[in-house]
Amino acid sequence: MICVTLQNRSLEEILDILEKSDPVVRMAEIRLDRCPLDEEEIAELFSTSDTPLIATCRVAGDGNGTWEEAEAKLQTAIEAGAAFIDLEIEAPKEIGKRLRRSCGEYGTRMIRSCHFFDKTPSSEELSLMAERCRKFGGEIAKVVAMASGEEDVERILSLYDGNEEGRLVAFAMGEAGRSSRLESLRLGAPFTYAALSEEEAAAPGQWAYQEMTKELYVTLGDRNPLWMKDMAPLTMPASKSFAQRAIIASALASRFFGPAEEPENPLTGYSPCGDSEAALNVASVIRDPYNTPESVHVGESGLLARLMIPILAALQNLEGWPGAVGITGEGTLPSRPLKGATEIMARFGTVLRPLGDQVSGDIKVPLSVQGPLLPGKADISGKDGSQLISGLLMALPLLQEDSTIHIHDPKSIPYMFITVDVLRKFGIRIGSEMEGDEEFLETQDWSRCTGITFKIKGRQTYKPASFAIEGDWSAAANFLVAGAVFGKVRIQELDTKSLQADISIMDILMDAGASLSQEDETGIITAQRAPLRAFDMDLGNCPDLFPIVSVLAAFCAGASHLLGFKRLAGKESDRGKAILETLTKMGVNAYAEGDLLTIEGHSLESRVLNGTLLKGGDYTSYHDHRMAMALTVASLGADSPVVFDDTACVAKSFPAFFDTWGEMSVKATQGQGSSR
Repeated sequence: MICVTLQNRSLEEILDILEKSDPVVRMAEIRLDRCPLDEEEIAELFSTSDTPLIATCRVAGDGNGTWEEAEAKLQTAIEAGAAFIDLEIEAPKEIGKRLRRSCGEYGTRMIRSCHFFDKTPSSEELSLMAERCRKFGGEIAKVVAMASGEEDVERILSLYDGNEEGRLVAFAMGEAGRSSRLESLRLGAPFTYAALSEEEAAAPGQWAYQEMTKELYVTLGDRNPLWMKDMAPLTMPASKSFAQRAIIASALASRFFGPAEEPENPLTGYSPCGDSEAALNVASVIRDPYNTPESVHVGESGLLARLMIPILAALQNLEGWPGAVGITGEGTLPSRPLKGATEIMARFGTVLRPLGDQVSGDIKVPLSVQGPLLPGKADISGKDGSQLISGLLMALPLLQEDSTIHIHDPKSIPYMFITVDVLRKFGIRIGSEMEGDEEFLETQDWSRCTGITFKIKGRQTYKPASFAIEGDWSAAANFLVAGAVFGKVRIQELDTKSLQADISIMDILMDAGASLSQEDETGIITAQRAPLRAFDMDLGNCPDLFPIVSVLAAFCAGASHLLGFKRLAGKESDRGKAILETLTKMGVNAYAEGDLLTIEGHSLESRVLNGTLLKGGDYTSYHDHRMAMALTVASLGADSPVVFDDTACVAKSFPAFFDTWGEMSVKATQGQGSSR
C-alpha cells in the first residue's frame, strides 16, 4: 500500500484530506512531532477516521521534543485506535516496553524504525539494525538510509533477502533512492511512503502520492483499489439460516393454532432466495391440519432436508399421517450424501429408506422417512454437522415425553444455537450445557467445545409469533473481503451480536489486519484497505466462509492456514476440491494436508509489481453459489476478465448478488463484468 505522510497540518485539514482527497488516501502516517495537535485532538483523529493511520512522533534524527512527550502522544493514539505506531529504535527501553504492552492491549501494530540520515552503512550494520527493530517489539521493522548511489540502494534492498513478506519496510532516501520506495513493495514491504504533494515531501526522494498511485496501479485500470469512494451503504439479504428455521417453526405453530392466531406480520425482513422459497413451499404443506402428504419437496436445500427428516417423523405420531413420508429434491442435492443421518435417526426409532436408484453408502435424497419419532436419550456424533441435530431440536419438543441429546465432537455449533434461539421465539424451551477444557471455560471459545448436552422437554407446543429475520453475514462476507482487499465497503443493518456462524468474518479480517469500524448511531460497518498479513483460523464452525476467505488469504502476505477443510466435501459442490482447483488455476500456491488448507498469499501491490495478479480466463462456479460469489470478488485482482459458467446459482442464497455488486462499484463491475 501507499502510506501518505501528513505533517504541518491541523486536525481539520487532516480530516478533510482523509475524507475528500482525490485520489483517495487509503493509509496515512501522522507526524505528531510536526502536526500542531494536542492530546484531545490526537484522540479525536485516531478514534474517528476509518483510514488506517500510523502514529509517528520522532525525537531522534529529523524529530523534535522529548521522549516523554512522544510517549504521551503515542499512548493517546494507541488508546484512540491507531492501526500502527512507529517508535524509533533510539527510544529508551522502558518507554518501548510500556508502548509495546499498550499495543498488545489495544490491538495496535508496532513498527520499530531506524533511520540513517547521512549515509548508508554496511550490510552488516543494516542487518543488525533490522534485527534490533524486531527484537525490541517491532512486528514490522523499518530501516531507511540516505543513498548516494546505486550500490547504497542495492545494499538497503538486499535486506529483503530471506525476510518474511509483510514484516520489513526498507528503502533509500535521496534522489538516488527514489525508485527503491516503489521497489520495496515488489520485494515484500507491506507499505511504502509518499507525500501528499512534491512540496510536502518529508524526506529527499519521496514521491508525490498522485504520481506513485498512477505508476503503481496503472495495470489495474478500473479495478484500481481507490474505487468505492463515497459509496452508499449496502443492504444484505435475509439470513436463510434464520429464515428457513423461522418459516418451519411458524408453520408448525399455524398447524396447531390455526391462521386466526397468527400475527399480522409473522416474518419481517424476509427476502426471497431459492432455499427460503423451498421452505415456504414445505411450510404450506405442513401448516394445513387436514393435509397428510405422501412427500415434501425441499428444493436444493440440504438444511431443509435435514430439518424435515425428524419433523416429518414426529408428525407421524399424529392421527391420519401416513406410515412414511418421502423427501424429494433437485439440483445438486440428490448427489450429496446425508452423512450419519441413518444412524442418528435410528436412535429415535426412525428408519430412512432410499428411493430411486441409490447405491450403497450414505443415504441421499430422495428418501422415505418411516416414523414415528420416539423420545429418548442418545449420545451422537456432531462430526457430520449440525443440521440434522437442529431438526431433532425442532421435532423432539412435539413428543409426549422428554428427551436428552449429548453431542460429542460438535461442529457448526453456532447453527445449533440459532435453532434454539428461533424456537424460543415460538414458545419452545430447550436447555443446554457445553463442556470443554479449562481454556474453553475461561474464554467460551466455541472451537474448544468438546461436547454439548441438550435437554428437551416433551409436550411443548409451537405458538404463533412475530419474528424479525437478520441480515445475512454469509453474503456480507463477500463484500467485506472486497473492501478489505480492493478499496472500501459500507454495509448497513447487520447485527454484530448475531449467533450466525459467519459473523466470524469480522474476526478473520481483524486477524488479517483489515481496517474495520462501526458507526455508533447508524450501526453501519465499514471495511477498507490496510496492509494485510497471513492468518490462521479454524473454520470448523463456519465452513461456508471457506471460498471467500480463501480469496482473502491469496492477498495476505505470507502463508495462511485454514482448519476444517474436510467438512467441505458435502456442500453444493465438492467445495474443497473446487477451491483448490480454482486457486491453482489462478496461480495461487495452495495445498491441503488432512483437515488443514494452506494458502500462500501476496499483497495486491506485490502481485501488481511482480506480474502475479490472479490469472483470468474461463472458470467454473461448480454450480455453487458461494464459489460464484468468491470468483466475482477474486476477479478484481485478476490480470484479465474472469468468466465463469453458472451465474444463476447465486439465487440459492442471494438472487440480487450481482445487482448489489453493481451498487458497490460501477467501475468494478465494468472492469470485470464478464463474470456476470
